[in-house]
Amino acid sequence: MVATIGGIFFGTLLALMRLSGKAVLTWPATIYVNGMRSVPLVMVILWFFLLVPAGFYKYLPDGANHRAEYSAVITFIAFEAAYFSEIMRAGIQSIPRGQVFAGQALGMTYAQNMRFVVLPQAFRNMLPVLLTQTIILFQDTSLVYAIGAYDLLKGFTNAGKIYGRPEETYLLAAVVYFVICFALSWMVKRLQAKIAIVR
Repeated sequence: MVATIGGIFFGTLLALMRLSGKAVLTWPATIYVNGMRSVPLVMVILWFFLLVPAGFYKYLPDGANHRAEYSAVITFIAFEAAYFSEIMRAGIQSIPRGQVFAGQALGMTYAQNMRFVVLPQAFRNMLPVLLTQTIILFQDTSLVYAIGAYDLLKGFTNAGKIYGRPEETYLLAAVVYFVICFALSWMVKRLQAKIAIVR
């Protein structure tokens, strides 16, 4: 949840930077988004875990004992922001330009136009895609095994070691992941159909 909220927040900022038309904002955002989308997630996880100084985590609550978990959250926010940025950018561009011009005609600034006219409609259009990306993020959390962070899969792995049933627990983990992702996907489809009917 934290990674999703953080990813959407920073992704929105990146999208606005890319759509600003100012080179000083457009180029850094474009390089960041394309760079993040061009490398495997597990590599980014390892980068953050190995390159961020351990002393950084001591400023976070119980950071010394949860370095891997904090590193994973920071990584997912930074990585998913690039993907959410493209979703946000497409959603913003889907709003008819006439509405933007209408806001400008009313004397709204760029920020006011985005806040009151464009973004509310864009979020509604993008909601199914944002939720789908969140499901993908949930599936990707299993990759934190690379740095020893505790997640759902590691919980099943530890249970398998304790009870001496690794095969059964991995199978149960697959079933749990499937049930959760299938239920969320079904909810997204229902939401998409509902939004389509309203339109």
